[in-house]
Amino acid sequence: MIDLGPLAQHMPEFLPGTVWLVGAGPGDPGLLTAQAIHALARADVLVYDALVGDEILKIVNPAAELEFAGKRGGKPSAKQRDITERLIELARQGKRVLRLKGGDPFVFGRGGEEALALVAAGVPFRVVPGITSGLGGLAMAGIPATTRDTNQAITLMTGHCATQGPEAVDWAAFARTGAPLILYMAMNNLPKIVPQLLAAGMSAATPVAFVTNASTPRQRVVVSTLATAIDDVAAAGIEPPTITVIGDIVPLRAALGFGDGRP
Repeated sequence: MIDLGPLAQHMPEFLPGTVWLVGAGPGDPGLLTAQAIHALARADVLVYDALVGDEILKIVNPAAELEFAGKRGGKPSAKQRDITERLIELARQGKRVLRLKGGDPFVFGRGGEEALALVAAGVPFRVVPGITSGLGGLAMAGIPATTRDTNQAITLMTGHCATQGPEAVDWAAFARTGAPLILYMAMNNLPKIVPQLLAAGMSAATPVAFVTNASTPRQRVVVSTLATAIDDVAAAGIEPPTITVIGDIVPLRAALGFGDGRP
């Protein structure tokens, strides 16, 4: 068990029959919070997502049961309702249930849906925030999310719902804000997103960056423009999990000395 030293006295008790919704951060175990490490060491059951790496799983209580509940777009995966029902079932068995998610559980992680279901079922829970990849991934790639000279706001948004229908995104409205766009799960829909941003008046020269496998040894960064982004991503073989950054904060990467032999 990892010794948290003086921090241990500040850790809440992980009670049997409760569920902790914990963020694992973007991937590097060193970016876990102290509360996340505390929970990993005490969980009876770990229900974890596809974006949780093997190095993080090594920290979990050796006696804990591990249950994979990963979801990947376009691939066979556990249904959200089944995952939620499993959390409730395990908690009612009197176990300490750790629901571990990549990034932050409340930022495109369906943690809010799971929390609502736990409330409805009368199951006590705690939320342990994590570093979301849309911010942590940018930092690891040398792209500040904000500076006084570039932007006063950013937009964190999903690129998963890019088609027509009730979940369609009004890309024109976001383009008109002028704020940098930080997109999660956008890779599969990139050929649909880019034309909509261009049609909304966003310049073809707008800088774009792709940060894949952020904070891990496999991290790669591709810098492009809106005009060439689709072709550049295909040529580089960039695949999910990838954060897409669109806007004037992207050139700050080069200004900070990233890119020449750095990830």
